[in-house]
Amino acid sequence: MSDLLLKALDAPDNENLPRLRVGDNVTVHLRIVEGKRERIQLVRGTIIRLRNSGNQANFTVRRIAANGIGVDRSFLLRSPLIEKIEVHRHSHVRRAQLYYLRGRTGKSARLREKRIS
Repeated sequence: MSDLLLKALDAPDNENLPRLRVGDNVTVHLRIVEGKRERIQLVRGTIIRLRNSGNQANFTVRRIAANGIGVDRSFLLRSPLIEKIEVHRHSHVRRAQLYYLRGRTGKSARLREKRIS
């Protein structure tokens, strides 16, 4: 009975989201409100962490900003602020969380693309 109650309190699924996997190279279209204006901010990077835990499901995107500085940004999967997510490529990874990418720069930070044939 409590499972039904918990499912009733869950936020609805966002229909604009594809199936995400760790290692995907994605662009997240995020709705930002500044005063009375609203705009879309793009965050492009690699998914290094994915947590599927019901209403608190989230994922972390790592991108390389100016001067080679790495920036991690976490997003709630069911957030209404996410406009859409574009998956550009899938990578072949053998780990659930790619924290080792934080210590790498340049060519050593690349992931091998997963070829679907």
